Amino acid sequence: MSLLRELDQRSGSKCELCSSTVGLDAYLVQPQVEEIAQNQVATCSTCRDQINEEIELDASHWRCLNESMWSEVPAVQVMAYRMLKRFENENWSQALLDMIYLEESTMEWAQWKPAEKVIHRDVNGHILENGDSVTLVKDLQVKGTGSFKAKQGTHVRRIRLDPNNATYIEGKVEGQDVVIITDYVKKSK
Repeated sequence: MSLLRELDQRSGSKCELCSSTVGLDAYLVQPQVEEIAQNQVATCSTCRDQINEEIELDASHWRCLNESMWSEVPAVQVMAYRMLKRFENENWSQALLDMIYLEESTMEWAQWKPAEKVIHRDVNGHILENGDSVTLVKDLQVKGTGSFKAKQGTHVRRIRLDPNNATYIEGKVEGQDVVIITDYVKKSK
């Protein structure tokens, strides 16, 4: 049986969050990666767009969670919990959060958060992106090259960001690939 057919059968051809019958599709609940029904929720386009923050959250739309939070499907419980947490400053949402019960493994799934995106900033606090050009703000001794020194004012074009460390960028200085600390560069205009 196909995934969509299985979700359609499980959900009764309705969004498992708000019960809408319009624009239904599968939504994979992260951090799960396996595209099987147990990891997915049948959602309408309105719910998906708000979950993905493609449109502004509409609190009145999510009052439907007072029913969907009682689903027997862990993926639906997880999404209900996550959406309630996004409205936790609202009295109605807090009341539902006080009532919700999730198994320990389901609660761990519901409380999962993606790793924060590493943001690289120059000495002035400007955000750096892959491909940007920067200028050195002080002389730097380049390690592993003997006596090579990159001078203040040197332009480094098409930098590459270290995805795991916000303080390191890579670029070419005088034809050599070097690692540079972001505190020693300013973004070029």
